[in-house]
Amino acid sequence: MDDPETQIGGRLPGDRPIDTESMIRVDQAGEYGAARIYAGQLAVMGNRSPMSGEIGHMKQQEQRHLDTFNRLMTERGVRPTLLSPLWDAAGFALGAATALMGPKAAMACTAAVETEIDRHYGEQRAALGADTDPELSGHIADFQAEEAEHKATAIEHGAEQAAGYPLLSALIRAGCRAAITVAKRV
Repeated sequence: MDDPETQIGGRLPGDRPIDTESMIRVDQAGEYGAARIYAGQLAVMGNRSPMSGEIGHMKQQEQRHLDTFNRLMTERGVRPTLLSPLWDAAGFALGAATALMGPKAAMACTAAVETEIDRHYGEQRAALGADTDPELSGHIADFQAEEAEHKATAIEHGAEQAAGYPLLSALIRAGCRAAITVAKRV
């Protein structure tokens, strides 16, 4: 099975082709949603919360991720998801609602979202392997590391102490998984 003679770029002959267009589409949608979540949190918290600086920094990183996927979409002719207006409203609303619940709930939102994004990016990296699309794989690896940092920051700042954390986290994670599934296709 691992015979290099039978593998092509880390994949076996007969494997389904990698759909990098779908990857770029869903990643762009996810980064857009993440930027909107942080925008919603900052709209509620303003500069009053000690977490505002951390959230602002994470928002800047998400914007860099989004800018990269926007560029890749343009260069490669990838159409965006048709659900961008939904991600705009839903992301902002989720960010604002969790911020209204308090800083720990806002961090619980971040931890939940970043848990799913880390898993998602890991699956994409495994599917791409080392040779399929080195540029895309490199961006995903870079962004995955930053998403893991966001999760660690959120946990460090009390995400798991938010009221109703297990339920809140489970709901947000389920929503993320559903959004990933839908954005790949629509």
